[in-house]
Amino acid sequence: GIDPNLSYPALWEQAREIKFAEGFTTPAPRDYVGPASLAAPESRALYDFTLAHDFALILAYHTQGEVIYWKFQDYLPPRSLEIALLFGQVSGYAVEETPYASGFAGYKDWFIQNYNRPGYTIEAGLGESPLPLSQFDQIYADNLPILSLGLQVV
Repeated sequence: GIDPNLSYPALWEQAREIKFAEGFTTPAPRDYVGPASLAAPESRALYDFTLAHDFALILAYHTQGEVIYWKFQDYLPPRSLEIALLFGQVSGYAVEETPYASGFAGYKDWFIQNYNRPGYTIEAGLGESPLPLSQFDQIYADNLPILSLGLQVV
């Protein structure tokens, strides 16, 4: 199918170019961007839900790497790095800029671009996705403080 996190209107064309060059040109379990931005119904639903609400920040959860990505291109929403560093402190996760090849068409990317508010991709757990269920308790323990802090910092 379509990768729902490569479906947002935040330089979607760039994501398409990169993923097509990597060979993801047809529906697949991951990395296929689809025929157009917001073609994945899950992405369209989250997009519409976000437009209907006034979120001060968003968290986009993935599972791979114990890292927090906080930036999109040259957009620097107020307090975005400060909050990312706080999330890193309470979780033990690294705080990094998104790698170039992964830095387009994500939910976080679109939110930052569209609203100029903090958005984060939280890569929970270690190893390659899908992660083993044996990591659940640790992932929960690491991320509960992020969720709690996310409600307080806005």
